[in-house]
Amino acid sequence: MSAQRKDDHVRLAIEQQDTPRGINQFDEVSFVHHALAGIDRPDVSLATSFAGISWPVPIYINAMTGGSAKTGVINRDLAVAARETGVPIASGSMNAYFKDPSCAGTFSVLRENNPDGFVMANVNATATVENVWRAIELIRADALQIHVNTAQETAMPEGDRSFSAWVGQIEKIAAAVDVPVIVKEVGNGLSRQTVETLKDLGVAVADVSGRGGTDFARIENGRRELGEYAFLHGWGQSAPACLLDAQGAGLPLLASGGVRSPLDVARALALGANGVGASGGFLRTLLDGGVDALISQLTTWLDQLAALQTMLGARTPADLRRCDVLIQGSLRSFCADRGIETGPLARRSSSTETLHETTGSTR
Repeated sequence: MSAQRKDDHVRLAIEQQDTPRGINQFDEVSFVHHALAGIDRPDVSLATSFAGISWPVPIYINAMTGGSAKTGVINRDLAVAARETGVPIASGSMNAYFKDPSCAGTFSVLRENNPDGFVMANVNATATVENVWRAIELIRADALQIHVNTAQETAMPEGDRSFSAWVGQIEKIAAAVDVPVIVKEVGNGLSRQTVETLKDLGVAVADVSGRGGTDFARIENGRRELGEYAFLHGWGQSAPACLLDAQGAGLPLLASGGVRSPLDVARALALGANGVGASGGFLRTLLDGGVDALISQLTTWLDQLAALQTMLGARTPADLRRCDVLIQGSLRSFCADRGIETGPLARRSSSTETLHETTGSTR
């Protein structure tokens, strides 16, 4: 059943790629164009560092799958693409491996085919410390993702219904492992209060993983005969909203959820992300065109991100935080309701203040 569920996830995730969606709040973030801000392309670096982690590029392949023969092939190809482009990669949830060790190979292919790359293990918030170590050792993980997913579990027919122990277990795991711990949502976003709690629990990084990409509550509802949890479709906050909400909360941030292009990557970096992940779009490219097509897409994204940095005058991804950005539409309304002042973001290139300092002073 677990293997079939993993295959169902892939099928339903791809179906979502073909379904019209609502407003993507990345489109409500725009750069102010300064015609003389550009720099020289050789002066641009894509390297990013945060929480003791150093990546050669700020784009990563976020958690997707594993646990069945078909998903093992997907993970192998994802690993090859990551190896050829230098892009970090995260495993899908390794809970299937804990339940059935015979599927270990569907996850270990990530390391076997990407021996020198940055690979993240992925577990849920109920995993025991023993199982967490098994996951890290299986793929020789450089970091650990712990996913939190109450909306998905609620819509999942066989999902968890008890969430109160998650906080304590996250704290226990963070204290027990010797790799950086990243806590991520699965597409519903992390609020400022949640990020502040994660900091207190000893977590190193928060991946806001907002609404707008793959909707796992919708996937699980699609596995229900009656589809009676449709009211959870689109639950939560977008990645741009989460990034703005969590500035000054004390943790380095990663962003994923609804990322469609290098421009979205640049937007997320400008709003404070240290790295930006995508999954559904990359999966679609892989299944439609094979590993060579995904390598080409990743290479193009990296080249175009460097081009955007050159035009905007950002020598590093972190320098995008000093670029002027406008916040409009529903995202601006969200900021107003949450007490986030957006005006200074449109004028920060003339100031020595960073995004963290600017937004942090208004909270």
